Amino acid sequence: MDSSQLGFAGFITHTDTIGKVILAILLFMSLTTWYFIVTKSITIWTERRRSAGFLEGFWSAPSVDALESRVEEAHPTEPFSHLAWHAVAARRKGSDEFLSRAMRRVIDEDTARIESGLTVLASVGSTAPFVGLFGTVWSVYHALVSIGLSGQGTLDKVAGPVGEALIMTALGLAVAVPAVLAYNTFVRSNRLVLSKLDAYAHDLYAVLTTGSSIGAPGTVVSLKPAVKGA
Repeated sequence: MDSSQLGFAGFITHTDTIGKVILAILLFMSLTTWYFIVTKSITIWTERRRSAGFLEGFWSAPSVDALESRVEEAHPTEPFSHLAWHAVAARRKGSDEFLSRAMRRVIDEDTARIESGLTVLASVGSTAPFVGLFGTVWSVYHALVSIGLSGQGTLDKVAGPVGEALIMTALGLAVAVPAVLAYNTFVRSNRLVLSKLDAYAHDLYAVLTTGSSIGAPGTVVSLKPAVKGA
């Protein structure tokens, strides 16, 4: 076989329709993975900056009234201001129990939003190697059938097609590795954000229900038992 016909270009040329479909599936998986990686990275970086700015203003507010005015003026653009905005609105409409339920509902909504896309990354990371392996098996079968029909079973006739078939396995791993790494990174980042949001929710609840002085995080009275049934 001519050396110019080896490699990825030669593989594309000699593969059949099923092989090209598998390549298209891997390409789609890769594009989807990198789309989520880029968009979620930008979202996390942007929300982290906005959250830092909002929390700095929150803890420096001189009173509950000043806090409520600040929350009403600022449109929620990240989880902490979103929670505060709904908490202030719920406080004016109902009892402390209603406030507790409203805050829990907002946290659940933000949790679902923050974790969006992770299922796709996990699915790509777990299935892409098997898609690539299936492509390799199919390509090896296709190559061996062609060699058998040609009647030329020498090493130079077998090694080329079989070696090209292994490209599918490499592509499957190349698609899966970024998806797995991104999934683990985003899961850890989300866990930290949600942990901070939960702690902030208790402080916010204490501020709105007791009128405690606003100071550094954790200095207000904790009312965790009061929101236990939320």
